[in-house]
Amino acid sequence: MSMRMVLMGPPGAGKGTQALRLAARFGVPTISTGDLFRASAAAGEALGLKAAEYTSKGRLVPDELTDPLVAERLAQPDAAQGFILDGYPRNLAQVDALDEVLAARDTELDVVIEMDVAPEVVLERLLARATAEGRADDVVDVIRERIAIYTRETEPLAEVYVSRGILAQVDGLGEVDEVTDRLVSAVEPFVAD
Repeated sequence: MSMRMVLMGPPGAGKGTQALRLAARFGVPTISTGDLFRASAAAGEALGLKAAEYTSKGRLVPDELTDPLVAERLAQPDAAQGFILDGYPRNLAQVDALDEVLAARDTELDVVIEMDVAPEVVLERLLARATAEGRADDVVDVIRERIAIYTRETEPLAEVYVSRGILAQVDGLGEVDEVTDRLVSAVEPFVAD
């Protein structure tokens, strides 16, 4: 089975948790730009350290750092039959960059899922995550800035994917298993056997 999917939603919507569950179900890797940047920073690599300068303030990492990172990751063998992108694309320029990468491989996205979660729920979830995981980028002011950026820059991507007929919206509230079931139901019509 192949599946090329983007999982969208505000920070704290549960994309990371759900991407891992969907990846296991459909047998494709999950690719999180946040995880890639955090791993790079933890390893002391220049790219990760530069990215951390932006994320610690709630800002998006610039396209000139993010696009090549994603293109390199998508070129790895485990992504040949599909992937789940979590956290990318986040703006219209990144949509174009992703389209170019996929076109060079003579493929395209199968589905984009947008997880809908209210801002006040996102704030609660991210503050809880900050306590549990010690994430420095999950403080109230930074979270509010990340939500504002998502609303301004990422929500408009939904219109692009609606026009392509590949967007499905899913309620991201509820028990983890319930949300997973909703996501699987939304994805299955788009997935090739």
